[in-house]
Amino acid sequence: QQKLRELLENSSHIVFFGGAGVSTESNIPDFRSEDGLYGSKQAKTNPYPPETMLSHSFFKRHTEQFFEYYFDRMVYPQAKPMLPIDGLHQQAGSKRVYELHGSVLRNHCIRCGASYSLEQMLEYKGKGVPRCSCGGIIKPDVVLYEESLDSDLLEGAVRYIMAADLLI
Repeated sequence: QQKLRELLENSSHIVFFGGAGVSTESNIPDFRSEDGLYGSKQAKTNPYPPETMLSHSFFKRHTEQFFEYYFDRMVYPQAKPMLPIDGLHQQAGSKRVYELHGSVLRNHCIRCGASYSLEQMLEYKGKGVPRCSCGGIIKPDVVLYEESLDSDLLEGAVRYIMAADLLI
């Protein structure tokens, strides 16, 4: 801890590069551990593997099943930051966050582009497919399998990593 404290105190451009595992202390499962999305008992009893259920084509073909899985296994509105800083980076005080895989906090209508909060989306939990007032489906702003990462976000993250004097 002392060495880390010294590194932090002597750095002016710190970048923390994390993945799903940093949120496990906040009781949000990662993907590939024994208790994660892919290793859980529930994952083994689903008719489709998680990679399929979280794909763009599954979202398009089986939208209602996608949302059942999504609300049950991907959304944790009660989660709070723990030590160390986890995937709830903004709540934990991080100044600039590049969410390469998107966020469940943001949602948009795929027809008209209207924005919806997580709170608004949770009103649809257990009620089928979330729909906008225009009739379009409201999609979480998360990158599904078969979708590309946002190139602007990716380039911004790379710029920050290249400028870092401490990368954790």
